[in-house]
Amino acid sequence: MSRSYKHLTQEQRYEIRAMYLQGISYRRMSSILGVSPSSISREIRRNSGFRGYRPKQAQQKADERRKRKGKALKFRGAIKQRVCSLLQEDWSPQQISLHLSKENMRISHECIYRHIWIDKSVGGILWQHLRHVKSTKNFLIIFFMEN
Repeated sequence: MSRSYKHLTQEQRYEIRAMYLQGISYRRMSSILGVSPSSISREIRRNSGFRGYRPKQAQQKADERRKRKGKALKFRGAIKQRVCSLLQEDWSPQQISLHLSKENMRISHECIYRHIWIDKSVGGILWQHLRHVKSTKNFLIIFFMEN
């Protein structure tokens, strides 16, 4: 099995159909095709309908999903400034990611967190706008004021 992720080809989909009709197990199919058993299972589950697994339709569905997906934007320039301003307004990375995706700007919350920690490592303050940091800071202030 290959360690790197690769999409199934149309030929592999036809082979899956032939092996599926012969009753070959997913594990055996996966070793023949060089993919993981979960890929075979997912492929058949996603693309089976009333008439069973059909490779031509499976390929069409995969192509449509790939087109819909789009590409993530590079995290720089105006997008970076927008993310930083929203962080300073105490938006969470998840909220920012969702908000920007509605405007066709796909930035993952993981990318935003990565930016925050890089900013912190060079002396920045964006990390102070994260909610868990604020609650910890407020807790410490209250704790010391009461004692």
